[in-house]
Parts: sequence; structure tokens; C-alpha cells
Amino acid sequence: MYVGTLSFDLLLGDVRSLKQKRSVVRPIVAELQRKYAVSAAEVGDQDLHRRAVIGLAVVAGDTGHVTDVLDRCERAVAARPEVELLSVRRRLHGDEDEQ
Repeated sequence: MYVGTLSFDLLLGDVRSLKQKRSVVRPIVAELQRKYAVSAAEVGDQDLHRRAVIGLAVVAGDTGHVTDVLDRCERAVAARPEVELLSVRRRLHGDEDEQ
């Protein structure tokens, strides 16, 4: 079993309130969940209206599938015109990892 995670640090465009932030972040999270069958959520910077951290995880039986899903998710977020992708943190965990 392999688990892959991504953490996206995003700068939001013309957002002036937390309500506007939710209207940008929620569709991104929903698309990732629906289109790529991953677990995704806003996981950081909830109190800042122009920044967001979105985390996601995927589980599969082989590293190739995990890597493919993570690549597609990263491209999807990077292609969103309403956000600027500042950084991406990627991790891959396997059965052989130390506990």
C-alpha cells in the first residue's frame, strides 16, 4: 500500500474577505475530490483571506498510480487562473517506511 500527499500553498487573487476566500477554495477542493477521487481539504491559513493551504491524499497499491494521480492534481491546481501556486510539497509513503 502506498499513500501520496500533496500540500499546495496558494495566493488568492482579488479576495477581500473570508467569505470570498471560501468561494474560491471550496470549488477547488470539490473538483479534486470529484475528479481525482482523493481526500482533500483546506488545511492551513484559514484566518488569512488571501492565502490558503490545501492538502490532499491518495492511497493505491502501486507507486505509479499514486504518482499519476498526484501529477494530475498538481496540474489541475496550477492551471486555475484565480490562484497563484506558490509551492507544492509532495510525499510518498510505502509499507517499507519506518513507523
